[in-house]
Amino acid sequence: MSQSVKSSKIPGKILVVDDNQDVLSAARLFLKRHFTSIDIEKNPEAIPTLMNNEQYDVILLDMNFTKDVSSGHEGFYWLDKILAIDPSAVVVLITAYGDVQTAVRAIKEGASDFVLKPWENEKLLATMMSAMRLRQSRTEVADLKDKQKQINEDNDFKYVDILGKSGPMQKVFETIDRVAGTDANVLILGENGTGKELVARAIHRKSKRHDGVFISVDLGAITESLFESELFGHTKGAFTDAKEERAGRFEVASGGTLFLDEIGNLSLPLQAKLLSAIQSRQVTRVGSNKTRDVDIRLICATNMNLYDMVGQNSFRQDLLYRVNTIEIILPPLRERGEDLELLADHYLKHYAHKYSKEVHSVSAAALKRMQKYNWPGNVRELQHAVERAVIMSQSNVLQPEDFFFNARPGEQSGGQGEENIQLEQYHLEEVEKILIRKVMKKYNGNITQAATELGLTRSSLYRRLEKYGL
Repeated sequence: MSQSVKSSKIPGKILVVDDNQDVLSAARLFLKRHFTSIDIEKNPEAIPTLMNNEQYDVILLDMNFTKDVSSGHEGFYWLDKILAIDPSAVVVLITAYGDVQTAVRAIKEGASDFVLKPWENEKLLATMMSAMRLRQSRTEVADLKDKQKQINEDNDFKYVDILGKSGPMQKVFETIDRVAGTDANVLILGENGTGKELVARAIHRKSKRHDGVFISVDLGAITESLFESELFGHTKGAFTDAKEERAGRFEVASGGTLFLDEIGNLSLPLQAKLLSAIQSRQVTRVGSNKTRDVDIRLICATNMNLYDMVGQNSFRQDLLYRVNTIEIILPPLRERGEDLELLADHYLKHYAHKYSKEVHSVSAAALKRMQKYNWPGNVRELQHAVERAVIMSQSNVLQPEDFFFNARPGEQSGGQGEENIQLEQYHLEEVEKILIRKVMKKYNGNITQAATELGLTRSSLYRRLEKYGL
């Protein structure tokens, strides 16, 4: 019987502060029937010590102590002290001299509710239940913020290094430093694998919004039918699969940065919808007529020539003007000869540690051949090539053969043939297939996580899975 009664109590710790011992006893006697832990205290001066030693879900605080019989000043003083110690504290004020004005002021100054004494038990219980739910909600929100912050930090860790000492990359770094502190829209242009998302994240980290979220959207992976739902959100029942109301990426990114990758892949109708949201800084969820304000820093990226597309009437000129207040052009790896050794060494150290391999350097011969390769996949291809070399190497120095550098049929191994050394496509595809299979297994088939690890877009990964029959 006692076990049943105990199990029916609501988990929670309540502190009651009142200078009247009878009130304290009555409150404790009643509340302990419904909640697992009740502390009582006559002296409000003990509040800071109690709060430093315990985590209270609700504090039931008298407004008038012996120094001040009826004004409520002491109650407001201790309310401020409590909220200074714990801004998320839930405080319910009690007084025998309450009125509407006092109640309104109490709520405005941070109290969650207000009760009069002598109280009705049902009223007190309902108030405490509501206060307990409020505390739970605040705790959940705080936990979500902490988790989101950790997710952002974990994601940013993957993109923390933009390496380069070459002239073209120094210009990129200078532009990042100049634009980061503003809220100007940025358009990042560059071939696949040049590091467009790295630059977007670097801008976010250096911006005034660095404490906000960074939301990345691969526009190339969103179908026409789901575009509005994904970006602007939807209401419950707005379409067949809308099981619940959902905020879109614009709303989720509010207060932070929204990164729209592959913007050149949008059709003209979708470009018009995107332009409207960017211009108004408002979105309307699918199935709703209510507009919602959003506060975002917009960064876009593409590997396509938007200026040619404007001339061909396949990209809106007004949208281009909206997204490219500042333009950053990333150089391909073939134009960054000075950076190749730096990048190769960076990835070698990373993958040697990841795979517990005693590999510490790249041989001069391997570097020479790497310098002569065109790297059509840019830094991303170099990263995968070094990872594969570290995995397959049987020595502590990477050699040319670890990268499968071979002369084309008919070429000599030395002399002029050395100038045309290429990385054979067959070997690249085999390595890529192995890596994709490994990463997909690591994330139990989760496309988003696998694509992030591989440095691919979701649509690119889908194409490769189909290509390799995985």
